[in-house]
Amino acid sequence: MDFTKEVATRTALFEHLDSLVARSADGNLAWDQTASFEFQGETIAIRQTRGRGIQKPRQLDAALSITTAFTGYGRQPPYEDSIGPDGYPRYKYQGTDPNLAANRSLRTAMKFSLPLAYFIGVREAVYRPVYPVFIIGEDPGEHEFSLGFSRSEVGLDLSTLSPPEKVYAARTTKQRLHQPLFREQVLHAYSSRCAICRLAHPELLDAAHIIRDSEDGGDPVVPNGMALCKIHHSAFDRNFLGITPDYVVKINRELLEEVDGPMLRHGLQEMHNSTLTVPVRAAEKPDPVRLERRYEGFLQVAS
Repeated sequence: MDFTKEVATRTALFEHLDSLVARSADGNLAWDQTASFEFQGETIAIRQTRGRGIQKPRQLDAALSITTAFTGYGRQPPYEDSIGPDGYPRYKYQGTDPNLAANRSLRTAMKFSLPLAYFIGVREAVYRPVYPVFIIGEDPGEHEFSLGFSRSEVGLDLSTLSPPEKVYAARTTKQRLHQPLFREQVLHAYSSRCAICRLAHPELLDAAHIIRDSEDGGDPVVPNGMALCKIHHSAFDRNFLGITPDYVVKINRELLEEVDGPMLRHGLQEMHNSTLTVPVRAAEKPDPVRLERRYEGFLQVAS
């Protein structure tokens, strides 16, 4: 292996991606933007074939990138690969044969602690690049590799992690993988408009969880989310504002009776009994079961 070339190519790739992301409005890249790049007079394939998750360019011995394709807005997270009980993300083998060339190339990246780029589909033919990631472990029985975000984690015995270490790993995974994807998919489903007031400035919008991500059922999926402006998101989180299972906005009674300035009057009080604006696609609409559960909590505070 030409270790110097392996490292230099990856450094050049990450600089190339930095440039692309800087010019992107939302941090996402189209498929054709990430097919290849030029380095030292050669064309380096970043991703070559749709449906092929592991990419090892012919010039290298170790994998350079991994991809998880977008699979739709169902109730499960929009990526096949999972999160382990230790809080670290997993990436499935190509097929089930550990000796397949693609799988060997990930093993090589792990052996030499080489970083990769991870492309996660956020909608059809659009990907969020996450880099660098490292292959830090392997479970042949489950046909999968463990991913980390630091070179120092390569070779870490995940079975010996303490509960606080697992919590930290899960938090890091959410910050690096789940939260950016959740925001992108929710805002896209709502056409980058607040579901309550229709504000259309993405910089002032959040992807609000119906069930908080720390609770059972708080999955980072579109049916558990709504695009809300920062005022309405904060009001929702603090139970000043509730939403019924049939998408009617309710304002806390005490807040309705309060007298203050125009923000309270127009921004909150006048939203009482208005109807939430939801996506057209059924699979993207807020889950009524989750809304009912959250609304019950609102009623306990608002009554």
